[in-house]
Amino acid sequence: MPATPQSAPALPPADPQRRQTLGYLTATALTATFAPLTASAAGSRPAAPTPASPSTLPALPYAYDALEPHIDAQTMEIHHTKHHQAYVNNLNAAIKGTAWDGVPAEQLIVHLDKLPDNIRTAVRNNGGGHANHSLFWTVLAPAGKGGGGLPQGALAAAIERDLGGFEPFKEAFTKAALTRFGSGWAWLSTDKSGKLLVESSANQDSPLMQGIGSGHTPILGLDVWEHAYYLKFQNRRPEYIGAFFHVVNWAELARRYQQAQGRA
Repeated sequence: MPATPQSAPALPPADPQRRQTLGYLTATALTATFAPLTASAAGSRPAAPTPASPSTLPALPYAYDALEPHIDAQTMEIHHTKHHQAYVNNLNAAIKGTAWDGVPAEQLIVHLDKLPDNIRTAVRNNGGGHANHSLFWTVLAPAGKGGGGLPQGALAAAIERDLGGFEPFKEAFTKAALTRFGSGWAWLSTDKSGKLLVESSANQDSPLMQGIGSGHTPILGLDVWEHAYYLKFQNRRPEYIGAFFHVVNWAELARRYQQAQGRA
């Protein structure tokens, strides 16, 4: 039987700065942030959704073909409109009619240990999928138009200090993505002291998940599920990881890093 509002423990309010840092946005913020842009038919994408439920699919801030040739348009469209949409739909279905109906995905996954057994797994899988992908889209940008290149400023200095420089970071991140067996994610995260580190997680788990994740704040995530790359790269995951670095939005990572430092 679904949990009733009377029997469910209250979740603590989400830290608004944390929510902004991670980009796990509510429906209203998603609509405002990702306003639809004019695009060609080949690069078209859905308009921003009308908020109608606690979790909605965010519109992308670029066309599906904008990351070509590094990430192909067909993969982007299927990944966004099929896979991510499924996580949104399944999350909303799992919490509908419970005391947690209306709680944002980030807050749900941070407090997984407070959810009842009958919805915890569905929220872990689908809330994690929604939150992880919502971050993923924002840390990508077209090559030469915000994507690729090298980190700058405070983020570059932190990578040098904590990870030994860009090349050692890239090597560690690539290893985390390559050695994640099966499906999962590679992450660049900050710990509670503000130090950068590289880690990975299985399936749709997030570093944010209490009792499952590390408790760190992710600022960069790479999806290494096969649905993220198989159409273009088949089983050549190393090539996909290499292509990813051509479209990393370092300015967005710098913004996330600065906000994370404000909480350390």
